[in-house]
Amino acid sequence: MESKKAKKQENLLFFSWAVSVVATLGSLYFSEIQQFEPCELCWYQRILMYPLTIILGIAAVKKQAGIAIYTAVLSGIGACFSLYHYLIQKADFFSSSAPACGRVPCTGQYINWMGFITIPFLALVAFSIILIVSVVLLKSLKGEKQL
Repeated sequence: MESKKAKKQENLLFFSWAVSVVATLGSLYFSEIQQFEPCELCWYQRILMYPLTIILGIAAVKKQAGIAIYTAVLSGIGACFSLYHYLIQKADFFSSSAPACGRVPCTGQYINWMGFITIPFLALVAFSIILIVSVVLLKSLKGEKQL
């Protein structure tokens, strides 16, 4: 039974890592290939996502599900930034009070697929998935002795 639990934890770690890799590569695609200049809030989201790729990659290789506390914190903060950025883009109340954000306005929408999918929305989805998986990992670790 214990090996089944360990395998589930391994799979969740790998899944979280894969989500972070897709998000990282997606942000690099938008900035380096599509030449979309990131705004200030986009940079904050990158600062939180890029380390998750490395942290989750190492944790997946070493099979250390205990890293979930750190990934939960980073992804939770990232999700807050992404949600705020998305609200600035889509909600009139937030966009009217949005601060100036450098050369590129944070209210700008390089993409707007199906009327609601923007770059901050994609980041929010990635951070949310990683946060949910981190919480599931933490619950699976509850009761286990940590080093």
